[in-house]
Amino acid sequence: MSLRSVLSRRRVFGVSAAALTLTVTLAAPASATPPNIPSKSTAQAELNALTVAAEGSTTGYSREAFPHWITISGTCNTRETVLKRDGSNVVPGSDCYPTSGRWYSPYDGATWSAASDVDIDHVVPLAEAWRSGANSWTTSKRQSFANDLTYPQLIAVTDDVNQAKGDKDPAAWKPPRSAYHCTYAKMWVRSKYHWGLTLQSAEKSALQSMLNTCAS
Repeated sequence: MSLRSVLSRRRVFGVSAAALTLTVTLAAPASATPPNIPSKSTAQAELNALTVAAEGSTTGYSREAFPHWITISGTCNTRETVLKRDGSNVVPGSDCYPTSGRWYSPYDGATWSAASDVDIDHVVPLAEAWRSGANSWTTSKRQSFANDLTYPQLIAVTDDVNQAKGDKDPAAWKPPRSAYHCTYAKMWVRSKYHWGLTLQSAEKSALQSMLNTCAS
């Protein structure tokens, strides 16, 4: 997202350009860091092990086939858990929804101070998972996938960027911030490998190109 777009959005809330510039420049929020992101060598081995297959159909797909967000602890659901994990100085209300905090979106480099500006991205989109083998899973397994806090499948990012991604795979969409391509590829590969999903030839080529940018 461009700074111009960010400024435009913030004018709605009466925040001046000067104030925003200081916020973006000086703030040091926690970077979104999902767990179990593999090393380059491990991601390469996992990519090599994935089965290449023609993409399946979206026939029968719906987001309701992947129940989310589920309760994780107390009043906190999966979305609220990731918002707390990926943000800094996050203060939850009595319903666990953040009343304040800061979130840095590694996809585009933007920083947000309102949880409403942040989406929780399924790194491997639900529809993509469906087309890659999840159509044959039980609803229980699809629920586990959609709420996966153990592997790098969920990450807090700018809402507009997540919506632009939609259900596209890396052959059709990459994070606008190229410095994150390496990490994004490692997260995508790890999630598909752990969950036993297939990938397409063009998708594999795109992932390989992104892994080639990794230092380690």
